[in-house]
Amino acid sequence: MDAVFKALSDPTRRDLLDELFREDGQTLGALEARFDMTRFGIAKHLKVLEEAALVVTRRRGREKLHFLNPVPIRLVHDRWVSKYAEPWAAGLSDLKSRLESPMEKIFEIYIKTTPERLWEAITDSEIRSKYNFGNTIEADWTPGGRFVVNNVKADAPLGEGENLEVEPPRRLVQSMRALWGEDVKAEGTSKVTWDIEPIGDSCRLTVTHSDLREGANEQLYGGWPMILSGLKTWLETGEKLTTPGSLMYT
Repeated sequence: MDAVFKALSDPTRRDLLDELFREDGQTLGALEARFDMTRFGIAKHLKVLEEAALVVTRRRGREKLHFLNPVPIRLVHDRWVSKYAEPWAAGLSDLKSRLESPMEKIFEIYIKTTPERLWEAITDSEIRSKYNFGNTIEADWTPGGRFVVNNVKADAPLGEGENLEVEPPRRLVQSMRALWGEDVKAEGTSKVTWDIEPIGDSCRLTVTHSDLREGANEQLYGGWPMILSGLKTWLETGEKLTTPGSLMYT
């Protein structure tokens, strides 16, 4: 939390987040062009934001792209605001719902656990239901195997797809088609990649939701910050997240 508050305390860094909020996946050069500051100065501010996990980067050929990661902000909200102002949860999470980058969304979180426990939490249906809005998953965890997402309150599956890459306990790549409404069905198939990297006694989990059309329905990706917050809470405390959104379908 200290790193997040330090990063957010500077107005230039907040402006950088606003720029990535407006257009995700920008290069250092593109960001530099929007500020009256040297390239070195912008790079220093981005480094602070990366250290706080508010910005994550990806290489595309020779370019290094910067993406806004809303998960730490969601965790700040869940730790304090939701305890005293739960009815505001939907409004205060507006950041996640307004992220409108075409093609790809990247979410990163650090969890004090082992790769094996994290992999189990991602692939075990009973554990998954504790942080994924009560949803269970039936799957063949082999490359090419199918999966189906269900909920006891739903009359039909909520999602389906194929496990494209299965490399326990490091990497899982899935195709995904949402089925919970006609609006999301019309979006077709996207891709979700789970990357687990051990860091000391913890793991860095990066979820990349890609193959999204420009202007895709925000329901497809808007829930990731709360899902990952719930996953972290469960693995580190054994308790369920109790914000209104996380309890909505349980």
